[in-house]
Amino acid sequence: MRNMVSDNARRLESSPIRTILDRASALRNSGKDVIPFSAGEPDFPTPETIKQFTMKAIAENYSHYASNRGLPALRRILSGMLKAGTSVSYDPESEILITSSGAEALNNSILTFVNPGDEVIIPTPAFVSYKNLVKLAGGTFIDVPLRPENGFQLDADEIEQHITPRTKMIILNNPNNPSGAVYDREALEKVGELAVRYDLLVLSDEMYSRLVYDGAQFVSMASLPGMKERIIVVSGFSKTYAMTGWRLGYIATDRTLLSAVLKVHQYSTTCSPTFIQQGLVDSLELPETEKAVEDMLAAFTRRREIILQGLRAIDGITPVIPKGAFYVMVDVSATGLSGADFAVKLLEESNVATVPAIGLGDSCGDYIRISYAASDENITEGLHRLEDFIKSLKKA
Repeated sequence: MRNMVSDNARRLESSPIRTILDRASALRNSGKDVIPFSAGEPDFPTPETIKQFTMKAIAENYSHYASNRGLPALRRILSGMLKAGTSVSYDPESEILITSSGAEALNNSILTFVNPGDEVIIPTPAFVSYKNLVKLAGGTFIDVPLRPENGFQLDADEIEQHITPRTKMIILNNPNNPSGAVYDREALEKVGELAVRYDLLVLSDEMYSRLVYDGAQFVSMASLPGMKERIIVVSGFSKTYAMTGWRLGYIATDRTLLSAVLKVHQYSTTCSPTFIQQGLVDSLELPETEKAVEDMLAAFTRRREIILQGLRAIDGITPVIPKGAFYVMVDVSATGLSGADFAVKLLEESNVATVPAIGLGDSCGDYIRISYAASDENITEGLHRLEDFIKSLKKA
């Protein structure tokens, strides 16, 4: 039989994150106690208010189609949240779209605007989906490596050097997965000026916008001059509300752009689950929900301190201090191993699952990504195992 797989599908790469997660799951199923430093998934339960009101929505038969755009009441709530968090006004009727996960929001946004041959600039390290979705659309991924010595901050001059007549879009993730960088306003302003000067779109993944530390300030690129009409903001509920398995996200963008994304959405998922949307309508603005979120944010702040203190105390590795999200990039080159080899040996020999960062940027071969979205106990135990593992390398 001839090869039936499309050229675009063949261009895709397997996710290094999922590869590690699958192996960690297999080890766990065999009876191993695996420390989960790999998954970008809060270990908290979804807030009780959200669970209870979603079950209520099921009981009340919110089980039929919703508008392709999402429930109007949820879009109104999101419009208010976006205004409060970014100072940008989005019309809930024409500029907000509910999607089945942030992943779908990314997929639809890229498929809507990237043509075969278009170039898309992605500062790296970056979430693995961006590169592969650009490939799926037939576009060309343009890697702009960021410097660890600069905390993986944006460099507008580097970005400009990669702009060509074929450049269509810049993709940013702020706060960043995997580096934990929170981009400075000045750097964002310079990138925004480039987008205006060269007439480019910006896709801004703001999934971790509430997860910031050490006085860092999240700035949405949509709030900068001249940007709202050329920026697609993607976000969701997975990280802030511990709802990774619920698969609900959203897009906020200018109505002229959203009308095109809506057509792609109509032929991908049609609409997102109505009962989940109604559950959020009834619970998102409750003080109990916000209290649950604030408790999670406080726990992340504490866990970040625990993991950074532990990593700094281990000879042979160097963490790059994160200011947002719940990840830290760790340079392991002093051990004599690449990040990929280090991650595999650490998992197989010490049952600690981390992500080899080479899958998140070609210049990141010396790094692993550690997620501190794990319990305090798992973080403490994982640090002990990591230190013992590195000591064993020195003895070998």
